[in-house]
Amino acid sequence: QVQLVESGGGLVQPGGSLRLSCVASGSIFRFAVMEWYRQAPGKQRELVAGISSGGMTNYADSVKGRFTISRDNAKNMVYLQMNSLKSEDTAVYYCKPGPPYLGSWGQGTQVTVSS
Repeated sequence: QVQLVESGGGLVQPGGSLRLSCVASGSIFRFAVMEWYRQAPGKQRELVAGISSGGMTNYADSVKGRFTISRDNAKNMVYLQMNSLKSEDTAVYYCKPGPPYLGSWGQGTQVTVSS
């Protein structure tokens, strides 16, 4: 089991930026893929971005060109740089290992984009 703690969320104006961080209690090197998800009020949780151990990335169409995922295996950290934020990016953001991980999720970090 791995404990995940997300941080870095907050209130930001449209067009602004935030950098989310996720620290894992154990080594993330063993996880081939690390992912960021988000859940907006009244909506299902959705995959935002993923990164392989080799650095290959994938993004939801809605965030391509604006968000960048990265990982630091030595520090057991995963990051999500979010630029040009929009009101529709408002959600609670979570990180987790990719499949076949079936463990618990972290508490998430709230991102609110509003003027």
